[in-house]
Formats: sequence, C-alpha cells, structure tokens
Amino acid sequence: MLDGVSLDQLRTFLAVADEGSFSAAGRRLRRAQSVVSQSLANLEGQLGVKLFDRSGHLPVLTDQGRALLANARAVAGDVDLLKARAKNLAGGLEPELSVAVDVMFPDATFTDAVAAFQKEFPETLLRFDVESSAVIEPVLDGRCAIGVVGSWALIPPQLTHEVLLSVRVSMVVSPKHPLASRRGRIPTPVLAEHIQISHIDPNDMTGLLVASRPKYPKIWRLSHLGAKLAFLRAGLGFGSMPLHTIEAELASGALIEITSDHAPPGGHVIDMVAVFRTDSPPGPAGRWFIDRLKQAQAPPLKRELSRPQPVSVAATVARRRPSIRLLASKATQRR
Repeated sequence: MLDGVSLDQLRTFLAVADEGSFSAAGRRLRRAQSVVSQSLANLEGQLGVKLFDRSGHLPVLTDQGRALLANARAVAGDVDLLKARAKNLAGGLEPELSVAVDVMFPDATFTDAVAAFQKEFPETLLRFDVESSAVIEPVLDGRCAIGVVGSWALIPPQLTHEVLLSVRVSMVVSPKHPLASRRGRIPTPVLAEHIQISHIDPNDMTGLLVASRPKYPKIWRLSHLGAKLAFLRAGLGFGSMPLHTIEAELASGALIEITSDHAPPGGHVIDMVAVFRTDSPPGPAGRWFIDRLKQAQAPPLKRELSRPQPVSVAATVARRRPSIRLLASKATQRR
C-alpha cells in the first residue's frame, strides 16, 4: 500500500498542517475542501495511521502525524530540488521576467539594477509591479517569478527567500503636529490618541519585526508611499518612513523624527528579501537579477536616526552610518 503514496497526497498533508484547516488548504491548493479531505483520508489509509484528529472544529495533528510531518516535508523538498536542478540543467533564457517589488525597497537601487539588466539581457522582457506589501501572493500563484518584500511578511514554506539588503526606518511627524513638541520616548497610549498613517496592510503584519509592535486604533492606510509622505507633511498623523526617502524633508525641517517607547536603540531596521517558489526557481536572467540587487549600493544617507532635537550637520556627518547596508554575508549565514 505504501507504494501507492503519491507526491500529491504528501503536498495535501503539508498544506493542511501548514494552514490549519481543510478549507484553507483547499484555497492554497486550488481544490475543493471535499477533495482535500478525501485525499488526506486516502493517505491515512495507505499509511495505516491517523494523521489528524478531526473531533474538534479544526483538524489537529496526532502524535503520528507530527512524527511523519518532517519526513513528508523532506520528500516534497527533495522533489522540488530535483525539479529545480533539472530546470537549471535544461538551461534556456527566460523570455520574460516578472518581479513584484515592495515600495520600501530603495528606488535608486532597483532602477540601477533594471538598467543593468536591460543591457545584460536585451531579449528578456522585464515586467514588474510596485506593490505596498502585497508581494507574497503574486509569487505564490505564479503571476510573478520573483518578489522583493520586507521582513514583516510571513514567508510561506513553499517559498525560498534570500536577504538582499536592509533599510532603516524612522517614525516622523510634521512640525505642526501635536506630537512634534514631545521630547524623549513617547508612550504608546499617547501615540494611540493620534492617527497612524501606514502603507502596510494590517493583515500582512505577520513578521517578527511588526508583530512585536502595538497596533494603534486610529489608522489610515495609503497604498502609495508618495501619498503617505504628503499626508505626513500635512500634519495629518504620524508614521514610519524609510530614511532614504525623507532625507530632504528631515534636512529642511518639513518632517521631525520622534521616538516611540517600543523602538529599539537606533530605530527599526527592515531586511528586504527576494522570494521565489522553491519548485520554480528563477532561470539565468532571474538569478542574475537577484544577485545584482544583492551587489547594488544605494546612496548613503546624510543623516543618522536621531532624537527629535535639531543637530548640527557636522555632528550628524561625524556619527552617521549608511541607512542601507549589503547583507550578502548575512544571507549566506541564514541559508
């Protein structure tokens, strides 16, 4: 009976275990819930063990199911690697490369990589979408071969990720905003009295960086980073912005940095990562593009994250650090 176990059944097992329900697994696999349930029942019959306890509202892994989950994941992973290596051996340059990029990624770095890509692969059409946190889904469903997203996103097990670089972010307000007069760390209850302006969908706030932050009750979400900047400059609320996008505003005083009581010393740093399906890795052009993003140097900032009080240019330059640093070595360690 064990010879009849299929890769499709193992992927169904993994989907139910990862998603926590038959309906969610069905959406992930694009199948009806009844088909998922029947496939799993067939697998249990062939293995001779009960993988899930179905007595409650949601299926729960049994002891046998937990014991076999790692083996099922290893088998599926080995097949994905086999397919990836076969694709690489077959070669063939992609006629088109589609990339979804989060708005937090530095524009200068990305445009430099695009310009270099066009020279290196003139026959490959490069298509990309600049998104506000909605990057994972188009990669999962195959609309985009590569996604570039921040470390707040929860990366599903079907995707491989590689760290590209990191971006420092700062919480800012207009000088005419009530919070601009605050000094030192601002308590969360005080911030909660004001409107937070965000460009990240709260449903996407699943990464460790954002999960530890409080979620303010008054929030306006703008998908366009430029619109968010305009709202901040107008004094309509407070919000976090990547430092490489607000150099001019900080220098002119159009925006002022503030510090929350939950901010780490020096401010938050977000890793930007490239993601792609493990079972469908990028070809030669896509691989080149990812490596180019890792190697790209973004213009260094002229300001270090500081206290809200004005500081001299000389003092700022003396202690500044680049807001964006390459993390190729860090990516190697993580892999």
